[in-house]
Amino acid sequence: MSNKKILWICLAILIAGIAITTLIFSTEPEAKTEGASIETAMLVDVITVKGGSFEPTIAATGTVQPVEDITLSPLVSGQIIRRDPAFTPGGFVKKNQPLLQIDPSDYKNTLELRKSELLQSKTTLDTEMGRQQIAEQDLKLITNDSLFKDNPLSVEERQLVLRQPQLNAIKATIVGAKASVDQAQLNLERTTIRAPFDAHILSQNVTTGSQVGPGDDLGRLVGTDYYWVTATVPVSKLQWLRFPENDKDRGSTVLIKNSTAWPDGQYREGYLDKQIGALDGQTRLARVLIKVADPLAKNTDLEGRPKLMIGTFVEVEMQANKLDDIVRLNRDYIRSNETVWVMKDDKLEIREVDIALTDNEYAYIREGLKEGEHVVITDLSTVSNGIGLRTRAEGSEKEPTQ
Repeated sequence: MSNKKILWICLAILIAGIAITTLIFSTEPEAKTEGASIETAMLVDVITVKGGSFEPTIAATGTVQPVEDITLSPLVSGQIIRRDPAFTPGGFVKKNQPLLQIDPSDYKNTLELRKSELLQSKTTLDTEMGRQQIAEQDLKLITNDSLFKDNPLSVEERQLVLRQPQLNAIKATIVGAKASVDQAQLNLERTTIRAPFDAHILSQNVTTGSQVGPGDDLGRLVGTDYYWVTATVPVSKLQWLRFPENDKDRGSTVLIKNSTAWPDGQYREGYLDKQIGALDGQTRLARVLIKVADPLAKNTDLEGRPKLMIGTFVEVEMQANKLDDIVRLNRDYIRSNETVWVMKDDKLEIREVDIALTDNEYAYIREGLKEGEHVVITDLSTVSNGIGLRTRAEGSEKEPTQ
């Protein structure tokens, strides 16, 4: 084939290609603006914001500790001759219940001796009173003498004649003797060691036959009327909690839970009692005391409720003060720098919000968001003010563009 013929064939192919291309572009339909807008808008999920009055719950962790906690010690020495069976680890005792009895023999003897000394002092007083009466009679006789009328006795001399110093000395002896009797009686009573309050026995260190003395550790007792839970909260949240103003008042209600030891749904109820006036040395958080009545659930109305154990770590949920005219939003939808993504007129608005308080679940917003507005809950990879948005009800059923 000649070169001229090959050239004509290539030219024909080129012309045919140009004609086909021109035909394709001239017959292509124009894209509708509305459809393009829908396809380029990001598909998101939104929620409608609700406002009103709410009571937030401030969550924290705490440690159970007793309100009343003592180491039992004797005030007199001697040998233990009896131990109450209830005085054993795990036992429960009532206020003034005898726990231990120290041998009282020596103290009874001492008491009788002191009583005899008091009786002897009283007898001496009676004798001295008789002597004073005789001295008064003698003084009356001699004061009629003309010599004494011209030279009367001074006050000091008169007291000496009437034996007033001797009488005062005997009265002082009686006072001392009475004090000795009272002390001996008190020491005798102290040989019976009693529970100072309704208590739970944590430890018992002595038994019958033990020799004890003042200051010895006989055992540990804790009160059963109340326990405390010591919890830590940020200082900024104290303003939302209510503490009692007097002994008859109660602070904010608190629910105590133990997710690791108690069944689901089980809890104990307490109330805020005190605010400790010093921050925790390590966490720099404020410390509060939560008071729990009948922590060992001994009353019938608490039957079946879990018991608090000293030293246990628990979770506490403190009822905060009521917030009015507030917007509540799940805290997961609060973006960086305290902003919220709002869908308005099918476009994205990045709003700065004023958050009054956050708890474990919600953020409570004072300004920047209104009831009825739509908050975007979908995480977007591209975020800027004004980008187009659409919800599933407006577009296809595709997965959200992220």
